[in-house]
Amino acid sequence: MPIIVEVILASGAMILGVFAVFLLVFLVALMLLPVEKSLSKAVWEMTAPPRKRPAQQQDTSPGFKGFSQKHR
Repeated sequence: MPIIVEVILASGAMILGVFAVFLLVFLVALMLLPVEKSLSKAVWEMTAPPRKRPAQQQDTSPGFKGFSQKHR
């Protein structure tokens, strides 16, 4: 077999190998995506400051009806 054909075949095999490895890494990343999302959510919930409950504010303003009665 001529040397040029061997060089082309070897180069093609290496390029195909690189693409195959990239494809495998991509598929593993897709497979692990739900795991990563759940771990990320757990870490964010652990490190988040505790949520403050909004205080129940009592409406001290009487509204439009009280305003009109107050300013006659």
